[in-house]
Amino acid sequence: MVSKKISLYLDTSVIGGYYDKDFEEDTRLLFKEIKDGKYDVFVSSLTRQELENAPGNVKSLLKDLSIEFKEIEVLPEYVLFAEEYIKENVVGATSKDDCTHIATATINNVDVLVSWNFKHIVNVQRIRGYNSVNLKNGYKQLEIRSPKEVIGYELG
Repeated sequence: MVSKKISLYLDTSVIGGYYDKDFEEDTRLLFKEIKDGKYDVFVSSLTRQELENAPGNVKSLLKDLSIEFKEIEVLPEYVLFAEEYIKENVVGATSKDDCTHIATATINNVDVLVSWNFKHIVNVQRIRGYNSVNLKNGYKQLEIRSPKEVIGYELG
């Protein structure tokens, strides 16, 4: 059986996790698997924008590691869809960028959104809320996981 690569959408927290003592071990294992070609990797123009304010080593990490990834341009329709999560009280208005990451991954049919943000993203109540809105709007459920849960992840 031929299995397709799992597609991952990395939010900014995963990139920052590479240099964070609490998250670096699992993050570096994930990046090793990415470099080994195990996944199709996506980031968005929002991720790029958020990285502009990051320390230099975080800002240049993807380039420094020579990781091949696909960049998704965040379109106005993704931002509008992100607002649905807020309207449905999944999270508050201050989490609009988090919602935009989720909407972008959802609309682009990415398999797994990977994040270290346990408060607003990788949280069972939030995940249920995001997926309820996704289903209500005709999209599939989105897997939302931390790098620790993705490492070694096999399809099928």
